[in-house]
Amino acid sequence: MSRLSINNHDRDVAGYQYIYPVISRRSGGLSIGINFNTNNACNWRCVYCQVPDLKLGSAPDVDLDLLAAELAEFLQDVLHGSFYERFELEPEMRVIKDIAISGNGEPTSVKEFAKTIALIVQVVGQANIADAFQYVLITNGSLIHKTDVQQGLKLLHENKGQVWFKLDSATEEARQAINHSALNLNRQTENLLSSESICATWLQTCMLNYAGKNNVGLVSSAEQEAYLAMLKKVIQQTTLQGVMLYSLARPSLQPESSKISRVTTEQINDFANRIRALGLVVNVSL
Repeated sequence: MSRLSINNHDRDVAGYQYIYPVISRRSGGLSIGINFNTNNACNWRCVYCQVPDLKLGSAPDVDLDLLAAELAEFLQDVLHGSFYERFELEPEMRVIKDIAISGNGEPTSVKEFAKTIALIVQVVGQANIADAFQYVLITNGSLIHKTDVQQGLKLLHENKGQVWFKLDSATEEARQAINHSALNLNRQTENLLSSESICATWLQTCMLNYAGKNNVGLVSSAEQEAYLAMLKKVIQQTTLQGVMLYSLARPSLQPESSKISRVTTEQINDFANRIRALGLVVNVSL
């Protein structure tokens, strides 16, 4: 049996196809992950990604019956079974903090996204969770402009959910180098504004050192200025929940893994304070 920790995000640890438990740094407790991208496919390739054999593509069709059965069974194990004991969770971590739609790729790339979210909400509702948990969608935001995705976001909003929207850079050079994203910043910013207009949205930003690319990543002064300028424009048009600023916690499984490293406490706190000066809440994880 594998003990759960912030360093163990093994998608197979509980033996399910779609469901996996995680001790989340940002949530501060048990996160029930739901993985639509069982084929390890994503439309981005972030250099810090821990997904093995990552490939370019979309999520496969979801077996809704299997997803419902796995989620219902797992919730019963957590709420009424021996899950916490088997996985040796500390007493203070024995609470469901969130149900996170995330996984091994971009979750909003799944077909019938809204229908799948509706199913999850239905199954979770039947479990009668007493804890004050949160629904979370962890997304790179690239498909937020799609009607089906926006309908899914509305369902999350109706159930007091949140969007954690990835944005690691405000320059095209760094976005290509770090995320291998073909989406330009204007579209990404528009999607961010759309996301917040539908559902409470946090920015989720990874700060890292990238050897040989001194002007890439938020340790660069130019990168920080571009990011702050982008934030100023965004908060003039909408009210973000805040920024989740973090660095590397687990080894990357991408070819660039030897070139990237976590930032120092001083680096991340200095940048967090610059963001806070704009009037935004910043949660730091290092």
